[in-house]
Amino acid sequence: MAPRTVIPIDADWQFGRADVQGASFLPVSRFPTNVHLDLLHHNLIPDPFIGKNELDVQWVGEVKAWQYRTSFKAPKIGDREKAILAFGGLDTFAQVLLNRSKILETDNMFIPERVDVTALLNETDNQLVITFDSAYLRGWERVEQHPTHKWGVWNGDSSRLAVRKAQYHWGWDWGPTLLTCGPWKPINLEIYESRLVDVYASVAVEESLASATVVLHAAAEGNASKVRFDLSLDQTALSGTVDVTEEGGAVATFTISNPELWYPIRYGKQPLYTATATLLDGGDEVDAVTKRIGIRKVELVQKPLKGQPGTSFFFQVNNIPMFCGGSNWIPADSFTPRVTRQQYQDWVKLVAQGNQSMLRIWGGGVYEHEGLLDACDEQGILVWVDFPFACGNYPCWPEMLQSIEREARENVKLLRHHPSIVIYAGNNEDYQYQESEGLTRDVRDKDPQSWLKSDFPARYIYEHLLPQVCRDLVPETFYHYGSPWGGKTSGDPTIGDIHQWNVWHGTQERYQDFDKLGGRFVSEFGMEAFPSVRTIDAFLPKGKDDPDRHPQSEVVDFHNKAAGHERRIALYLAENIPYATDPLEQYVYSTQLMQAECLSSAFRLWRREWKGPGREYCSGALLWQLNDCWPVTSWAICDYHLRPKLAYYTVKRELNPITVGIKRSEHRHPKDKYTRVDVQVKTKLEVWASNFTLDDVEIDCVLKGWHAETAEQVFGETIASSRPLSGNQTTELVAIDIPVKTPNVGLEGRTIVVAYLYRDGNLIARHVDWPQPLKHSHLQQPRNLKLRLSDDGGSAILSSDTPVKGVALECEDETVKFGDNLIDLVPGEEVPIGVTGATKSTAIAMRYLGMRR
Repeated sequence: MAPRTVIPIDADWQFGRADVQGASFLPVSRFPTNVHLDLLHHNLIPDPFIGKNELDVQWVGEVKAWQYRTSFKAPKIGDREKAILAFGGLDTFAQVLLNRSKILETDNMFIPERVDVTALLNETDNQLVITFDSAYLRGWERVEQHPTHKWGVWNGDSSRLAVRKAQYHWGWDWGPTLLTCGPWKPINLEIYESRLVDVYASVAVEESLASATVVLHAAAEGNASKVRFDLSLDQTALSGTVDVTEEGGAVATFTISNPELWYPIRYGKQPLYTATATLLDGGDEVDAVTKRIGIRKVELVQKPLKGQPGTSFFFQVNNIPMFCGGSNWIPADSFTPRVTRQQYQDWVKLVAQGNQSMLRIWGGGVYEHEGLLDACDEQGILVWVDFPFACGNYPCWPEMLQSIEREARENVKLLRHHPSIVIYAGNNEDYQYQESEGLTRDVRDKDPQSWLKSDFPARYIYEHLLPQVCRDLVPETFYHYGSPWGGKTSGDPTIGDIHQWNVWHGTQERYQDFDKLGGRFVSEFGMEAFPSVRTIDAFLPKGKDDPDRHPQSEVVDFHNKAAGHERRIALYLAENIPYATDPLEQYVYSTQLMQAECLSSAFRLWRREWKGPGREYCSGALLWQLNDCWPVTSWAICDYHLRPKLAYYTVKRELNPITVGIKRSEHRHPKDKYTRVDVQVKTKLEVWASNFTLDDVEIDCVLKGWHAETAEQVFGETIASSRPLSGNQTTELVAIDIPVKTPNVGLEGRTIVVAYLYRDGNLIARHVDWPQPLKHSHLQQPRNLKLRLSDDGGSAILSSDTPVKGVALECEDETVKFGDNLIDLVPGEEVPIGVTGATKSTAIAMRYLGMRR
């Protein structure tokens, strides 16, 4: 029996319009591909990421039919062999002809398809033609065919709900409307007598972690009779050969003593075992599949808490309870075929270097590329996977449910070997949509069939169909009905996860009050900021010379899709930051400073609530969002070109293993209820330290204060000496009145406080607390703000004789990278910032709050 042969069908593709008689066909730009990339390659459309060109390419999504075609030669097919065309993914409504015979019709972007074409192949040229209908138009046809469904969405329009396609293609509040189509995943010709259909591993780790059982499973097709399983890592090499059952299954069980366990980043290493299944016919190897797996024990712990209502919601990996600090992930491009494996590696490297430990793959995109998940496996980033349903009321006619089940099963099979994946969630914000629109969901009704007859039929998907898929395929991985989900409503802060959008959206609370807005696990929250000035210059049609190069221009506004963004950015700036809109560079800095202050406040205050066993009051915070799919002003902390905004660095500092925090609050105590004059005002400082290492440490904590105007040091005090900090929790250090010479004469609002943590005499953490809001601070121009490079060029060392808020380092040379940024300075310090790519002649500029032009 000959081995299985795989022939990529990736050459000589052409594309063109199928709805225009005599339309010309042109070579594709790459493969896999989509129509926008090919049109752009031939200069037939302007770049939709530049200026307002998005508007000028909308016709592409409304063309009734685009066509892709190629020809290929096939080898001779043996008498007992079959030939299969395997389509990794067709986006979305596609009809496929092979040698003029229709072999496939698709209506789901996410389902891989396999077609037996043995009887149709020629040994000479074979003509393969794929015609794609407009998903937008077909979606509206479906909406009109189902008038009784209660259609409705946040973002995009209702036609997207009727189409199993990446929902963000319809536009989102951070992304453009670019309804593309095409063969977005590989196409292969497979020739074989027997093959491996599926290979996966079930892993169980003993409570003691001293032993693990790895069960390798294979499903086979054809007449091959045996499967050899190999499991290896370094010096460990286990092997076993088993018979294939009549049903095509094969299973081998391996027990490993003292396994090398896979850990999240900063908790241990990320060893990946190689698991290989080899299909055997006699002594011949006819097919082989290799997966990399991790051995780890993961639990999601939901149990009653001490002193607070509700239950915990924390991940425990290899018996270690974890606070998960991280980000939400959206697709890295509006056109995913052009995202490379290296770009996925680079994105995850930013996550890891930013001290983050979790990515949530948001539910309006795609089942993500292996390159992203491989990078998370390798770098120790936990992954939360949403199924791709977002912000709407999805229909559930029978054919749609069948398609969704196929989609879910096929993709969970592709994902399930990744040790980084620790949770699947049914959707993004669909329960919030249901609540906001008053759609029916009676928790007392336990009959899934009755849910299909309600005005919220998608409950059937999230609470019946997808749980069953996960029970069948990944029973060891927690399934969550949706995000957010838990309690009496999806916004219940005491059970499950919440999306905290009352900063920016909703009631538009102060970001200084995030401690009042927490939950057991905050899986979304955020603040917008402008991207890098370089990124803005790149999307302006005339670059730096463009007349729209200012914050309130039409083009700059166009590159922000959030409703009311002008008012909301202006609101939070006006409430917090002294700013001007000119020059652009200083305005961009102001928005990024505001975002940085907001997000660092959230992480600092919510990490405080990780208080040890039984008091895991907040166990995770995932900011919205890590990345962008095009150049835009958004909530991202790194823009489309992987350029970190300033918030990236403040979040990185707040997620250091050991941190110190300060909460400043004002307390007013009138003598009685009738007076407005005799009021005692006290400004309190609460200081705590978070030790998220697993070891107890002993620290000293020093508080110092400076007068913002005179730069005089007004106090210095050791508030903790040889104080133990228990591992993996926060410890409260002190609560005191802010020490000023004369209370209640305004000195409290002029005093900057710094907390320093020392271990064995070495500084290990530092936090500078400024009076809030920053706009009320009496900022002085620094008289002697200095930056010098260390002798080895590895550090930029900052110092100032005046308190300075938010010193940002900037360099025209993009090969120069900073390990930290946006630094607060007080007199008497030298603060080193790691830098790479710089020399003594490198020009590094500084920008700070209140800087005069």
